[in-house]
Amino acid sequence: MGILSETRVEAVMATPVETIASNATAREAAVVMRDHDINALLVPGVDAGIFTSTDLRDAIADGHDPDRCRVADVMTTPVESVTTDLRLGEAAAMMTTYGFNHLPVRDSDGDYVGIVSSTDIKERLAEPSDE
Repeated sequence: MGILSETRVEAVMATPVETIASNATAREAAVVMRDHDINALLVPGVDAGIFTSTDLRDAIADGHDPDRCRVADVMTTPVESVTTDLRLGEAAAMMTTYGFNHLPVRDSDGDYVGIVSSTDIKERLAEPSDE
C-alpha cells in the first residue's frame, strides 16, 4: 500500500480553516491570504463557497476592481468538501475530476476544520519513505 491509499486527509490538511465573509472585498481577501501565506479561504454560510488565488486572478483579469468586487461575486460555489477520514488518493482524484486545487475538510459533525490543497498532497508524496 502507498501513501495515497494509507494517509488520510486530516494528516496533511491546513488548520485552522481561515474564513472570509461573502461581503468582504477581493482586496480584503487577498490581504488575509497574504498574511496567512495561504491560497484559499472558506466563505461560510448558507451559500458556502471558497475564494482562491485563482478566483482573485480571474476577477482582476476580467476587469473587476478589487476594492469594489465582493468575494460573493467571484468565489467558487457550491463548494465541494471532503471528510477528515478520506484517503489522499480519493481527495487527489476529486481535485483532478473537478479541476480544484483546494478542498475544505469537514469533521464527523459536518463542521469545517481545515483545507487540503494539491500542494499538501504533493508535499506528502515528496517526503522520504521509511521503506
